[in-house]
Amino acid sequence: MFLQEFLTIAIVHLVAVVSPGPDFAVVVRHSVHYGRRIAMITSLGIGAAILLHVAYSLVGLSVIIKTTPWLYATFSYAAAAYLLYLAYGALKSGPAKDTEKKLETAKSQNNISLSKAFGIGFLTNGLNPKATLFFLSLFTAIINADTPFSIKLGYGVYLALATAIWFCFLSYLLSTSKVAKLIGEKGYWLDRTMGVLLVGLAIKLVVM
Repeated sequence: MFLQEFLTIAIVHLVAVVSPGPDFAVVVRHSVHYGRRIAMITSLGIGAAILLHVAYSLVGLSVIIKTTPWLYATFSYAAAAYLLYLAYGALKSGPAKDTEKKLETAKSQNNISLSKAFGIGFLTNGLNPKATLFFLSLFTAIINADTPFSIKLGYGVYLALATAIWFCFLSYLLSTSKVAKLIGEKGYWLDRTMGVLLVGLAIKLVVM
Protein backbone atom coordinates (compact mmCIF):
# COMPACT_ATOMS: atom_id res chain seq x y z
CA MET A 1 0.00 0.00 0.00
CA PHE A 2 2.77 2.42 0.98
CA LEU A 3 4.67 1.78 -2.27
CA GLN A 4 1.65 2.68 -4.40
CA GLU A 5 1.04 5.74 -2.22
CA PHE A 6 4.67 6.81 -2.57
CA LEU A 7 4.63 6.39 -6.37
CA THR A 8 1.49 8.53 -6.59
CA ILE A 9 3.14 11.22 -4.45
CA ALA A 10 6.30 11.09 -6.59
CA ILE A 11 4.35 11.52 -9.84
CA VAL A 12 2.17 14.36 -8.53
CA HIS A 13 5.23 16.11 -7.10
CA LEU A 14 7.14 15.75 -10.37
CA VAL A 15 4.33 17.41 -12.30
CA ALA A 16 4.11 20.22 -9.73
CA VAL A 17 7.83 20.91 -9.43
CA VAL A 18 8.56 21.16 -13.16
CA SER A 19 5.69 23.60 -13.77
CA PRO A 20 6.84 27.23 -14.08
CA GLY A 21 6.18 29.13 -10.86
CA PRO A 22 7.89 31.44 -8.34
CA ASP A 23 10.52 28.83 -7.43
CA PHE A 24 11.41 28.26 -11.08
CA ALA A 25 11.59 31.99 -11.81
CA VAL A 26 13.85 32.74 -8.85
CA VAL A 27 16.23 29.88 -9.60
CA VAL A 28 16.48 30.89 -13.26
CA ARG A 29 17.14 34.50 -12.31
CA HIS A 30 19.82 33.61 -9.77
CA SER A 31 21.47 31.21 -12.21
CA VAL A 32 21.71 33.89 -14.87
CA HIS A 33 22.50 36.82 -12.60
CA TYR A 34 24.69 35.31 -9.86
CA GLY A 35 25.93 31.96 -11.12
CA ARG A 36 25.74 28.30 -10.16
CA ARG A 37 26.73 28.49 -6.49
CA ILE A 38 24.14 31.12 -5.51
CA ALA A 39 21.43 29.37 -7.56
CA MET A 40 22.15 26.06 -5.83
CA ILE A 41 22.01 27.66 -2.38
CA THR A 42 18.70 29.22 -3.40
CA SER A 43 17.54 25.75 -4.45
CA LEU A 44 18.46 24.38 -1.02
CA GLY A 45 16.37 27.15 0.55
CA ILE A 46 13.41 26.09 -1.58
CA GLY A 47 13.88 22.49 -0.52
CA ALA A 48 14.09 23.48 3.16
CA ALA A 49 10.81 25.39 2.87
CA ILE A 50 9.11 22.16 1.80
CA LEU A 51 9.74 20.87 5.33
CA LEU A 52 7.79 23.88 6.64
CA HIS A 53 4.78 22.92 4.51
CA VAL A 54 5.13 19.31 5.59
CA ALA A 55 5.29 20.30 9.26
CA TYR A 56 2.06 22.32 9.29
CA SER A 57 0.32 19.78 7.09
CA LEU A 58 1.13 17.03 9.56
CA VAL A 59 -0.43 18.98 12.43
CA GLY A 60 -3.45 20.12 10.40
CA LEU A 61 -2.62 23.83 10.08
CA SER A 62 -2.98 23.74 6.30
CA VAL A 63 -6.70 22.97 6.76
CA ILE A 64 -7.07 25.96 9.11
CA ILE A 65 -5.29 28.27 6.65
CA LYS A 66 -7.50 27.12 3.79
CA THR A 67 -10.77 27.30 5.72
CA THR A 68 -10.11 30.70 7.34
CA PRO A 69 -10.73 33.26 4.54
CA TRP A 70 -9.02 36.27 6.17
CA LEU A 71 -5.96 34.23 7.10
CA TYR A 72 -5.64 32.75 3.63
CA ALA A 73 -6.14 36.20 2.06
CA THR A 74 -3.45 37.69 4.29
CA PHE A 75 -1.13 34.87 3.33
CA SER A 76 -1.84 35.44 -0.37
CA TYR A 77 -1.26 39.21 -0.21
CA ALA A 78 2.01 38.74 1.68
CA ALA A 79 3.17 36.29 -0.96
CA ALA A 80 2.13 38.62 -3.80
CA ALA A 81 4.00 41.54 -2.23
CA TYR A 82 7.14 39.44 -1.90
CA LEU A 83 6.91 38.26 -5.51
CA LEU A 84 6.54 41.87 -6.69
CA TYR A 85 9.62 42.79 -4.67
CA LEU A 86 11.58 40.06 -6.45
CA ALA A 87 10.11 41.08 -9.81
CA TYR A 88 11.20 44.69 -9.32
CA GLY A 89 14.83 43.60 -9.03
CA ALA A 90 14.53 41.37 -12.08
CA LEU A 91 12.87 44.01 -14.26
CA LYS A 92 15.62 46.52 -13.45
CA SER A 93 18.17 44.20 -15.01
CA GLY A 94 19.94 45.71 -18.00
CA PRO A 95 22.77 44.85 -20.37
CA ALA A 96 26.34 45.16 -19.25
CA LYS A 97 28.77 46.87 -21.61
CA ASP A 98 30.29 43.54 -22.41
CA THR A 99 29.94 39.93 -21.32
CA GLU A 100 33.23 39.91 -19.43
CA LYS A 101 32.18 42.92 -17.38
CA LYS A 102 28.81 41.31 -16.67
CA LEU A 103 30.41 38.12 -15.40
CA GLU A 104 32.88 40.08 -13.31
CA THR A 105 30.11 42.18 -11.81
CA ALA A 106 28.13 39.07 -10.88
CA LYS A 107 31.13 37.77 -8.97
CA SER A 108 31.78 41.01 -7.10
CA GLN A 109 29.64 43.89 -5.88
CA ASN A 110 26.31 42.70 -7.28
CA ASN A 111 26.63 39.24 -5.79
CA ILE A 112 24.54 38.28 -2.78
CA SER A 113 25.49 36.37 0.35
CA LEU A 114 24.84 32.66 0.71
CA SER A 115 22.49 33.30 3.62
CA LYS A 116 20.46 35.80 1.57
CA ALA A 117 20.27 33.39 -1.37
CA PHE A 118 19.05 30.64 0.98
CA GLY A 119 16.55 33.02 2.57
CA ILE A 120 15.14 34.12 -0.78
CA GLY A 121 14.62 30.50 -1.80
CA PHE A 122 13.02 29.67 1.54
CA LEU A 123 10.65 32.65 1.53
CA THR A 124 9.72 32.24 -2.14
CA ASN A 125 8.48 28.71 -1.53
CA GLY A 126 7.35 29.17 2.07
CA LEU A 127 5.08 32.13 1.23
CA ASN A 128 3.57 30.48 -1.84
CA PRO A 129 -0.15 29.77 -1.20
CA LYS A 130 -0.09 27.34 -4.13
CA ALA A 131 2.33 25.22 -2.15
CA THR A 132 -0.05 25.36 0.82
CA LEU A 133 -2.89 24.08 -1.36
CA PHE A 134 -0.64 21.42 -2.87
CA PHE A 135 0.30 19.99 0.50
CA LEU A 136 -3.27 20.33 1.77
CA SER A 137 -4.39 18.17 -1.15
CA LEU A 138 -1.48 15.80 -0.74
CA PHE A 139 -2.03 15.11 2.95
CA THR A 140 -5.83 14.91 2.75
CA ALA A 141 -6.64 13.37 -0.63
CA ILE A 142 -3.59 11.31 -1.60
CA ILE A 143 -1.98 10.21 1.64
CA ASN A 144 -4.25 7.90 3.60
CA ALA A 145 -5.28 9.12 7.04
CA ASP A 146 -4.26 5.75 8.47
CA THR A 147 -0.70 6.03 7.16
CA PRO A 148 1.67 6.05 10.17
CA PHE A 149 3.15 9.40 11.15
CA SER A 150 6.69 8.11 10.55
CA ILE A 151 5.80 7.17 6.97
CA LYS A 152 4.22 10.58 6.36
CA LEU A 153 7.35 12.22 7.73
CA GLY A 154 9.41 10.08 5.36
CA TYR A 155 7.28 11.30 2.46
CA GLY A 156 7.94 14.87 3.58
CA VAL A 157 11.70 14.37 3.69
CA TYR A 158 11.56 12.83 0.22
CA LEU A 159 9.60 15.81 -1.13
CA ALA A 160 12.11 18.26 0.34
CA LEU A 161 15.10 16.37 -1.06
CA ALA A 162 13.51 15.79 -4.46
CA THR A 163 12.62 19.49 -4.77
CA ALA A 164 16.12 20.62 -3.80
CA ILE A 165 17.74 18.12 -6.18
CA TRP A 166 15.53 19.20 -9.09
CA PHE A 167 16.30 22.89 -8.67
CA CYS A 168 20.01 22.19 -8.08
CA PHE A 169 19.99 20.27 -11.37
CA LEU A 170 18.25 23.20 -13.05
CA SER A 171 20.87 25.53 -11.59
CA TYR A 172 23.67 23.33 -12.91
CA LEU A 173 22.08 23.07 -16.34
CA LEU A 174 21.62 26.83 -16.65
CA SER A 175 25.20 27.53 -15.63
CA THR A 176 26.96 25.05 -17.92
CA SER A 177 29.33 26.63 -20.41
CA LYS A 178 27.10 26.05 -23.44
CA VAL A 179 23.99 27.47 -21.82
CA ALA A 180 25.93 30.37 -20.29
CA LYS A 181 27.40 31.16 -23.69
CA LEU A 182 23.96 30.97 -25.28
CA ILE A 183 22.62 33.41 -22.72
CA GLY A 184 25.70 35.62 -23.04
CA GLU A 185 25.03 39.31 -23.42
CA LYS A 186 21.27 38.80 -23.77
CA GLY A 187 20.86 37.19 -20.37
CA TYR A 188 19.17 40.30 -19.01
CA TRP A 189 16.20 39.60 -21.29
CA LEU A 190 15.73 36.25 -19.56
CA ASP A 191 16.04 38.09 -16.26
CA ARG A 192 13.30 40.53 -17.32
CA THR A 193 11.16 37.65 -18.56
CA MET A 194 11.37 36.05 -15.12
CA GLY A 195 10.39 39.43 -13.66
CA VAL A 196 7.27 39.55 -15.85
CA LEU A 197 6.46 35.96 -14.81
CA LEU A 198 6.75 36.92 -11.14
CA VAL A 199 4.44 39.91 -11.66
CA GLY A 200 1.91 37.65 -13.37
CA LEU A 201 2.07 35.13 -10.55
CA ALA A 202 1.63 37.91 -7.97
CA ILE A 203 -1.45 39.25 -9.78
CA LYS A 204 -2.89 35.75 -10.05
CA LEU A 205 -2.57 35.30 -6.28
CA VAL A 206 -4.67 38.34 -5.43
CA VAL A 207 -7.37 38.08 -8.13
CA MET A 208 -8.29 34.44 -7.59
